[in-house]
Amino acid sequence: MSTYSSTATWTKRRSGIVDTEAVHLPIVFSAPVEFQGEPGAWTPEHFLAAAAAGCFVTTFMAIAELSKFEAIALKVTAEGVLEKVDRGFQFTRIVIRPELTIAHEADQERALRLLEKAERACLISRSLRSEVVLEPRVLLEAPVPA
Repeated sequence: MSTYSSTATWTKRRSGIVDTEAVHLPIVFSAPVEFQGEPGAWTPEHFLAAAAAGCFVTTFMAIAELSKFEAIALKVTAEGVLEKVDRGFQFTRIVIRPELTIAHEADQERALRLLEKAERACLISRSLRSEVVLEPRVLLEAPVPA
């Protein structure tokens, strides 16, 4: 079993910083502009799409390596569709658009099979319906007199 953790810290309005002990570069984020967030900042919604795209890249490249398949280039765009449903806003679909460059036309069918295999194997895509557990803590701190 492996665990991965990140910490998000509120900084102002609807913005903050996310970091982890495993990476030395924190990321500034905000709510999306349509939810009164800061323009030009990463959002949790972008993080979700980026996780799906990044996972697809690493999964495909691992499968390609194990299959002795040579890729020249791979670019993956992930588009999350956010819609208002009966329980509020929710991602109703994430579309993964891999663009794979190969050297030989004869490898096209195999390339498509490996791309499909990567989609089935990507742990982020497979985890999107996972259970979410809330374990809250509320701390009390006396205000500092002015």
